[in-house]
Amino acid sequence: MVTAKTILITGANGQVGKEFQALVSAYPQYKFLFTGKDELSIGDFDAVKDYFSNNIIHYCVNCAAYTAVDKAETEKENAFLINASAVGNLAGVCRQFNVQLIHISTDYVFDGTNKRPYKETDSTSPIGVYGASKLKGEELALQNNPDAIIIRTSWVYSSFGNNFVKTMLRLMKERESINVVDDQQGCPTYAADLAQAIMKIIEKSADFHIPYPIFNYSNEGLINWYQFALAIKELSCSNCIVNPIPSSQYPTPAKRPQYSVLDTERIKEVFAVSIPNWKESLEKCMSLMS
Repeated sequence: MVTAKTILITGANGQVGKEFQALVSAYPQYKFLFTGKDELSIGDFDAVKDYFSNNIIHYCVNCAAYTAVDKAETEKENAFLINASAVGNLAGVCRQFNVQLIHISTDYVFDGTNKRPYKETDSTSPIGVYGASKLKGEELALQNNPDAIIIRTSWVYSSFGNNFVKTMLRLMKERESINVVDDQQGCPTYAADLAQAIMKIIEKSADFHIPYPIFNYSNEGLINWYQFALAIKELSCSNCIVNPIPSSQYPTPAKRPQYSVLDTERIKEVFAVSIPNWKESLEKCMSLMS
Protein backbone atom coordinates (compact mmCIF):
# COMPACT_ATOMS: atom_id res chain seq x y z
CA MET A 1 0.00 0.00 0.00
CA VAL A 2 1.38 3.40 -1.03
CA THR A 3 1.31 5.98 1.75
CA ALA A 4 -0.31 9.27 0.72
CA LYS A 5 2.15 12.15 0.46
CA THR A 6 1.42 15.00 2.85
CA ILE A 7 1.09 18.67 1.83
CA LEU A 8 1.33 21.35 4.52
CA ILE A 9 -0.44 24.60 3.68
CA THR A 10 0.68 27.51 5.88
CA GLY A 11 -1.37 30.71 5.91
CA ALA A 12 -4.42 28.49 5.48
CA ASN A 13 -6.92 31.25 6.31
CA GLY A 14 -5.85 33.56 3.49
CA GLN A 15 -7.29 33.61 -0.02
CA VAL A 16 -4.97 31.01 -1.54
CA GLY A 17 -5.02 28.90 1.62
CA LYS A 18 -8.83 28.81 1.55
CA GLU A 19 -8.76 27.77 -2.11
CA PHE A 20 -6.51 24.85 -1.18
CA GLN A 21 -9.04 23.84 1.45
CA ALA A 22 -11.74 23.93 -1.23
CA LEU A 23 -9.87 21.56 -3.56
CA VAL A 24 -8.93 18.82 -1.06
CA SER A 25 -11.66 16.44 -2.26
CA ALA A 26 -10.30 16.62 -5.82
CA TYR A 27 -6.92 15.25 -4.65
CA PRO A 28 -7.66 12.13 -2.54
CA GLN A 29 -4.15 10.82 -3.27
CA TYR A 30 -2.70 13.48 -0.93
CA LYS A 31 -3.07 14.19 2.76
CA PHE A 32 -3.39 17.89 3.60
CA LEU A 33 -2.40 19.73 6.77
CA PHE A 34 -3.66 23.30 7.19
CA THR A 35 -2.19 25.81 9.63
CA GLY A 36 -2.99 29.45 10.29
CA LYS A 37 -0.86 31.73 12.45
CA ASP A 38 -2.66 30.49 15.59
CA GLU A 39 -1.72 26.86 14.86
CA LEU A 40 1.81 27.54 13.60
CA SER A 41 3.76 30.77 13.74
CA ILE A 42 6.27 30.38 10.90
CA GLY A 43 8.33 33.17 12.45
CA ASP A 44 9.09 30.91 15.42
CA PHE A 45 11.95 28.64 14.28
CA ASP A 46 11.58 26.18 17.18
CA ALA A 47 7.82 25.91 16.73
CA VAL A 48 8.27 25.18 13.01
CA LYS A 49 10.95 22.60 13.75
CA ASP A 50 8.75 20.91 16.35
CA TYR A 51 5.81 20.82 13.94
CA PHE A 52 7.93 19.18 11.24
CA SER A 53 9.33 16.72 13.80
CA ASN A 54 5.83 15.68 14.85
CA ASN A 55 4.36 15.36 11.33
CA ILE A 56 5.55 13.57 8.21
CA ILE A 57 5.49 16.27 5.51
CA HIS A 58 6.54 15.97 1.87
CA TYR A 59 5.52 19.38 0.48
CA CYS A 60 5.01 22.75 2.12
CA VAL A 61 3.13 25.52 0.31
CA ASN A 62 3.69 28.82 2.10
CA CYS A 63 0.61 30.99 1.63
CA ALA A 64 1.33 33.01 4.78
CA ALA A 65 2.08 36.66 4.07
CA TYR A 66 1.75 40.23 5.26
CA THR A 67 -0.30 41.68 2.39
CA ALA A 68 -1.37 45.14 3.64
CA VAL A 69 0.60 47.09 1.02
CA ASP A 70 -0.10 50.59 2.39
CA LYS A 71 0.15 49.62 6.07
CA ALA A 72 3.56 48.07 5.39
CA GLU A 73 4.98 51.57 4.89
CA THR A 74 4.51 52.24 8.62
CA GLU A 75 4.78 48.61 9.81
CA LYS A 76 8.08 47.78 8.13
CA GLU A 77 9.35 45.57 10.93
CA ASN A 78 6.21 43.42 10.94
CA ALA A 79 6.14 43.15 7.13
CA PHE A 80 9.77 41.96 7.05
CA LEU A 81 9.19 39.58 9.97
CA ILE A 82 6.35 37.76 8.18
CA ASN A 83 7.42 38.13 4.55
CA ALA A 84 11.16 37.65 4.99
CA SER A 85 12.50 36.30 8.31
CA ALA A 86 9.67 33.78 8.72
CA VAL A 87 10.14 32.58 5.14
CA GLY A 88 13.84 32.05 5.81
CA ASN A 89 12.95 30.03 8.92
CA LEU A 90 10.50 27.87 7.02
CA ALA A 91 12.92 27.31 4.15
CA GLY A 92 15.69 26.19 6.50
CA VAL A 93 13.44 23.71 8.29
CA CYS A 94 12.09 22.38 4.99
CA ARG A 95 15.64 21.73 3.84
CA GLN A 96 16.51 19.99 7.12
CA PHE A 97 13.51 17.66 6.82
CA ASN A 98 13.83 17.16 3.04
CA VAL A 99 10.49 18.87 2.35
CA GLN A 100 9.82 20.57 -0.99
CA LEU A 101 9.00 24.23 -0.27
CA ILE A 102 6.78 26.21 -2.64
CA HIS A 103 6.62 29.87 -1.62
CA ILE A 104 4.25 32.49 -3.05
CA SER A 105 5.72 35.88 -3.91
CA THR A 106 4.53 38.94 -5.84
CA ASP A 107 4.81 41.14 -8.92
CA TYR A 108 5.64 44.00 -6.52
CA VAL A 109 9.28 42.88 -6.50
CA PHE A 110 9.47 44.87 -9.78
CA ASP A 111 9.41 48.67 -10.12
CA GLY A 112 6.89 48.71 -12.99
CA THR A 113 9.05 50.53 -15.55
CA ASN A 114 9.03 47.68 -18.09
CA LYS A 115 7.16 47.95 -21.37
CA ARG A 116 6.88 44.18 -21.84
CA PRO A 117 5.80 41.37 -19.47
CA TYR A 118 8.31 40.67 -16.72
CA LYS A 119 10.33 37.47 -17.01
CA GLU A 120 11.62 35.63 -13.96
CA THR A 121 15.16 36.66 -14.92
CA ASP A 122 14.45 40.41 -15.06
CA SER A 123 16.12 42.65 -12.48
CA THR A 124 14.08 43.26 -9.34
CA SER A 125 13.69 46.73 -7.86
CA PRO A 126 10.74 47.09 -5.46
CA ILE A 127 9.39 50.61 -4.88
CA GLY A 128 7.64 49.96 -1.56
CA VAL A 129 8.16 48.17 1.76
CA TYR A 130 5.77 45.35 0.87
CA GLY A 131 7.66 44.52 -2.35
CA ALA A 132 11.02 44.85 -0.58
CA SER A 133 9.91 42.47 2.19
CA LYS A 134 8.67 39.91 -0.34
CA LEU A 135 11.92 40.14 -2.32
CA LYS A 136 13.92 39.58 0.88
CA GLY A 137 11.71 36.53 1.53
CA GLU A 138 12.60 35.14 -1.89
CA GLU A 139 16.30 35.69 -1.21
CA LEU A 140 16.19 34.03 2.22
CA ALA A 141 14.13 31.12 0.91
CA LEU A 142 16.70 30.30 -1.78
CA GLN A 143 19.65 31.08 0.49
CA ASN A 144 18.41 28.66 3.18
CA ASN A 145 16.95 26.14 0.74
CA PRO A 146 18.32 26.18 -2.83
CA ASP A 147 15.66 23.64 -3.90
CA ALA A 148 12.78 25.95 -2.94
CA ILE A 149 10.33 27.00 -5.65
CA ILE A 150 9.14 30.63 -5.77
CA ILE A 151 5.86 31.49 -7.51
CA ARG A 152 5.42 35.19 -8.28
CA THR A 153 1.80 36.18 -8.78
CA SER A 154 -0.26 39.36 -9.13
CA TRP A 155 -3.59 41.02 -8.27
CA VAL A 156 -4.93 38.00 -6.36
CA TYR A 157 -8.66 37.69 -5.70
CA SER A 158 -11.02 34.93 -4.57
CA SER A 159 -14.53 34.27 -3.31
CA PHE A 160 -12.78 34.08 0.09
CA GLY A 161 -11.22 36.92 2.07
CA ASN A 162 -10.90 40.61 1.20
CA ASN A 163 -9.88 41.64 -2.29
CA PHE A 164 -10.51 44.09 -5.15
CA VAL A 165 -13.48 42.16 -6.55
CA LYS A 166 -15.30 42.12 -3.22
CA THR A 167 -14.50 45.77 -2.57
CA MET A 168 -15.87 46.77 -5.99
CA LEU A 169 -19.05 44.74 -5.49
CA ARG A 170 -19.63 46.41 -2.13
CA LEU A 171 -18.94 49.95 -3.39
CA MET A 172 -21.12 49.44 -6.47
CA LYS A 173 -24.03 48.60 -4.18
CA GLU A 174 -23.37 51.53 -1.84
CA ARG A 175 -22.64 54.33 -4.33
CA GLU A 176 -23.97 55.80 -7.56
CA SER A 177 -20.44 56.29 -8.93
CA ILE A 178 -16.89 55.26 -8.08
CA ASN A 179 -13.42 56.25 -9.29
CA VAL A 180 -10.85 53.63 -10.27
CA VAL A 181 -7.27 54.17 -11.45
CA ASP A 182 -6.62 53.41 -15.11
CA ASP A 183 -2.85 53.85 -15.39
CA GLN A 184 -1.64 50.75 -13.54
CA GLN A 185 -1.45 47.71 -15.82
CA GLY A 186 -1.24 44.09 -14.77
CA CYS A 187 -3.29 40.93 -14.74
CA PRO A 188 -5.61 39.54 -12.07
CA THR A 189 -5.03 36.08 -10.61
CA TYR A 190 -7.91 33.94 -9.43
CA ALA A 191 -6.57 32.24 -6.29
CA ALA A 192 -8.34 28.98 -7.21
CA ASP A 193 -6.39 28.84 -10.50
CA LEU A 194 -3.14 29.51 -8.64
CA ALA A 195 -3.87 26.69 -6.17
CA GLN A 196 -4.58 24.30 -9.07
CA ALA A 197 -1.33 25.33 -10.78
CA ILE A 198 0.63 24.64 -7.59
CA MET A 199 -0.97 21.20 -7.35
CA LYS A 200 0.21 20.56 -10.92
CA ILE A 201 3.72 21.56 -9.86
CA ILE A 202 3.56 19.18 -6.88
CA GLU A 203 2.39 16.32 -9.11
CA LYS A 204 5.08 17.00 -11.72
CA SER A 205 7.93 17.73 -9.30
CA ALA A 206 8.14 14.07 -8.30
CA ASP A 207 9.00 13.13 -11.91
CA PHE A 208 11.94 15.36 -12.76
CA HIS A 209 14.50 17.85 -11.53
CA ILE A 210 13.02 21.37 -11.64
CA PRO A 211 15.38 23.51 -13.75
CA TYR A 212 14.54 26.94 -12.30
CA PRO A 213 13.83 28.28 -8.80
CA ILE A 214 11.37 31.06 -9.80
CA PHE A 215 8.15 30.92 -11.84
CA ASN A 216 5.51 33.55 -12.72
CA TYR A 217 1.79 32.80 -12.54
CA SER A 218 -1.17 35.04 -13.29
CA ASN A 219 -4.22 34.62 -15.47
CA GLU A 220 -3.82 35.42 -19.17
CA GLY A 221 -4.34 38.95 -20.44
CA LEU A 222 -3.37 42.55 -19.74
CA ILE A 223 -5.74 45.11 -18.20
CA ASN A 224 -5.78 48.06 -15.81
CA TRP A 225 -7.76 48.38 -12.58
CA TYR A 226 -10.45 50.46 -14.30
CA GLN A 227 -11.01 47.74 -16.91
CA PHE A 228 -11.13 45.17 -14.13
CA ALA A 229 -13.79 47.23 -12.34
CA LEU A 230 -15.83 47.57 -15.58
CA ALA A 231 -15.81 43.77 -15.99
CA ILE A 232 -17.02 43.36 -12.38
CA LYS A 233 -19.77 45.92 -13.03
CA GLU A 234 -20.86 44.10 -16.19
CA LEU A 235 -20.92 40.65 -14.58
CA SER A 236 -22.82 41.92 -11.52
CA CYS A 237 -25.31 43.90 -13.67
CA SER A 238 -24.61 47.00 -11.59
CA ASN A 239 -25.86 50.48 -12.53
CA CYS A 240 -22.98 52.18 -10.72
CA ILE A 241 -20.97 54.61 -12.89
CA VAL A 242 -17.26 53.73 -12.96
CA ASN A 243 -14.96 56.68 -13.71
CA PRO A 244 -11.33 56.27 -14.82
CA ILE A 245 -8.79 58.41 -12.94
CA PRO A 246 -4.98 58.65 -12.90
CA SER A 247 -3.05 57.36 -9.87
CA SER A 248 -2.16 60.99 -9.08
CA GLN A 249 -5.82 61.57 -8.15
CA TYR A 250 -5.82 58.59 -5.79
CA PRO A 251 -2.71 58.98 -3.64
CA THR A 252 -1.80 56.03 -1.40
CA PRO A 253 0.94 55.65 1.24
CA ALA A 254 2.66 53.01 -0.92
CA LYS A 255 3.58 53.50 -4.56
CA ARG A 256 2.39 50.77 -6.94
CA PRO A 257 4.17 49.54 -10.07
CA GLN A 258 2.65 51.21 -13.15
CA TYR A 259 3.17 48.04 -15.15
CA SER A 260 3.50 44.60 -13.56
CA VAL A 261 2.35 42.12 -16.20
CA LEU A 262 4.07 38.76 -15.68
CA ASP A 263 5.40 36.56 -18.46
CA THR A 264 4.06 33.06 -17.72
CA GLU A 265 5.77 31.10 -20.51
CA ARG A 266 8.21 29.35 -18.17
CA ILE A 267 5.57 27.75 -15.91
CA LYS A 268 3.52 26.67 -18.94
CA GLU A 269 6.54 25.11 -20.59
CA VAL A 270 8.05 23.32 -17.57
CA PHE A 271 4.89 22.07 -15.87
CA ALA A 272 2.42 21.98 -18.79
CA VAL A 273 0.15 24.31 -16.81
CA SER A 274 -2.88 25.58 -18.71
CA ILE A 275 -3.73 29.16 -17.72
CA PRO A 276 -7.27 30.54 -18.20
CA ASN A 277 -8.00 34.06 -19.43
CA TRP A 278 -8.67 36.54 -16.61
CA LYS A 279 -12.26 37.24 -17.73
CA GLU A 280 -13.16 33.55 -17.78
CA SER A 281 -11.81 33.12 -14.25
CA LEU A 282 -13.53 36.26 -12.99
CA GLU A 283 -16.86 34.90 -14.25
CA LYS A 284 -16.22 31.60 -12.47
CA CYS A 285 -15.34 33.33 -9.20
CA MET A 286 -18.29 35.73 -9.28
CA SER A 287 -20.73 32.92 -10.00
CA LEU A 288 -19.68 31.45 -6.63
CA MET A 289 -20.41 34.77 -4.91
CA SER A 290 -23.93 35.22 -6.29
